[in-house]
Amino acid sequence: MEDREILIKFGQRVREIRKEKRLSQEELSFKADLHRTYIGMIERAEKNITLINIEKIAHALNVEIKELFNDKL
Repeated sequence: MEDREILIKFGQRVREIRKEKRLSQEELSFKADLHRTYIGMIERAEKNITLINIEKIAHALNVEIKELFNDKL
C-alpha cells in the first residue's frame, strides 16, 4: 500500500462520518479540541495524524476508534 493511501482513506472516513453526524469541520474541531484547518488537512490527507488526535476525533464524533478504520483501510 502506498504511504499516502491510508491517509486518503482515513480522511475520507472522517469526512463521511462527520457529514453523517451533520457536523461542519468547525464544529468537529471544537468538539475534538483541534484547529479547524487541521481537520481539513486530515480530510484532504495532508497530515499524518497521531493516535492521540485519532482518539480525540473518535470521541468528538461519538464513535469507537475502530469505526474510523473500515475494512477498506
